[in-house]
Amino acid sequence: MNQTHDLRISGGQVFLPGRGLCAADVLVRDGVISGLVDPADPTPAGEVVDVTGKVVLPGAIDPHVHLGKDIRVPRDPDDADLESASAVAGGVTSMLVYLMSSDPYEPVLESARSVMAEHSRTDFGFHLVLGTPEHLTEVPRYTELGVSSFKFFMNFRGDEGAYLGMPGNDDSFMYDLLGLAADQGAMVNPHPENIELVWKLRGEPKRDDLGPLAAWNAARPAFVEAEAAQRVAYLASVTGASVYSVHTSSSEALDALVRQRQSYENVFVETCTQYLTLDVDADCGTYGKVNPPLREARDVERLWAGFADGSVDCIGSDHNARHRIAKEKDIWTASAGFPGLGAMLPLTLTEALRRGIPLERVVDAVSTRAAKLFGMYPRKGVIAVGSDADLVVLDLDGSTTIDAATQYSAAEYTPWQGREVPVRVVHTVVGGAFALRDGALADAPTGKFLPRRHSGAAALAAIEEEAS
Repeated sequence: MNQTHDLRISGGQVFLPGRGLCAADVLVRDGVISGLVDPADPTPAGEVVDVTGKVVLPGAIDPHVHLGKDIRVPRDPDDADLESASAVAGGVTSMLVYLMSSDPYEPVLESARSVMAEHSRTDFGFHLVLGTPEHLTEVPRYTELGVSSFKFFMNFRGDEGAYLGMPGNDDSFMYDLLGLAADQGAMVNPHPENIELVWKLRGEPKRDDLGPLAAWNAARPAFVEAEAAQRVAYLASVTGASVYSVHTSSSEALDALVRQRQSYENVFVETCTQYLTLDVDADCGTYGKVNPPLREARDVERLWAGFADGSVDCIGSDHNARHRIAKEKDIWTASAGFPGLGAMLPLTLTEALRRGIPLERVVDAVSTRAAKLFGMYPRKGVIAVGSDADLVVLDLDGSTTIDAATQYSAAEYTPWQGREVPVRVVHTVVGGAFALRDGALADAPTGKFLPRRHSGAAALAAIEEEAS
């Protein structure tokens, strides 16, 4: 008998849209889900993989990743290989990578895409960090090239961004960017911090009487984030732009964004795993330094409430692979940021389920919503016939100890070192191929570029139009 399907994932509980976990087998052909059948259905496949007792979810999407040894651009094979290994080991099947340059982006995009296509184990797309007048003139071209989301560092004023090669900027540039993005059906991803207030606070005595993470929080307090988040959300309403406020860390910032969204709906909110699972009392020391800082326990609780009620749209990692040597200093001189790709799904899932948050909300936050907002749905973010066969098979009765050695990142550390999570990633399937099988990495990467013509409100409108 001719085999009409390449792969059958058999015997698991499969998460299906609108239905939740169901007894179903997933059929795959040419990298795409070609059927969803009853386990008793006799349809043959070239390979059958038994996942009895396991849960099958859409592969996680990490919409917030920085690659490259200087976090600007992936250049070397290991920039893509090691960090995407961390991703698939944690059930991530697609990631959106920030590229940062003051040069025109077309050659940068070509180079980064080449490195990723050859060495990434996940599918991948890009965001671009914009900061020059030439960048603004090229926004229409960038969307033609498949990049429809643009980061703006609100804190890069004066020489604040010089260490990353980015010029200083102001709100007038951001205003122009918002308007251009609205015209192109794109989205702006602002890093919201009021740097003038940070500069003022730098002139005050350092709080060395506090623990290191509490001292860093005091140096960049929540109101610095909240004021900027409110400002950019309001200007989005003036320009008609979509904004995706990245790495929301505090109750103040989330409340400000929720208030703005009451009068203007195209304001979207991301938080990161660290803000849901770590606070200023965490024992990771300078390994936990990040911008915006880890906050108080009350902020963790407020973000979980926003996760549960949908005020938080997406979860990202803000993954950064700077080597541990850059962290092993005092809190004032250590580099900010840390790796998190491999921990995003296991930590978020287990903590959410522990809190009684439905699995449907978790899948939406770690996969489906990002696919929709960033113009990848229904190709990504859902288990459905015709969608890419991006799957993560989980053992919810298993256990994993988070360890730098099995996170694979070139950073060689994790702020969650030694934390036990009651879940195990068994298989990660990217485009119908096993990127992780029985916990072991595949020999060859298979990641593909994800062009995205629209993001934000324009992407959501395209989904609605397709469904009507």
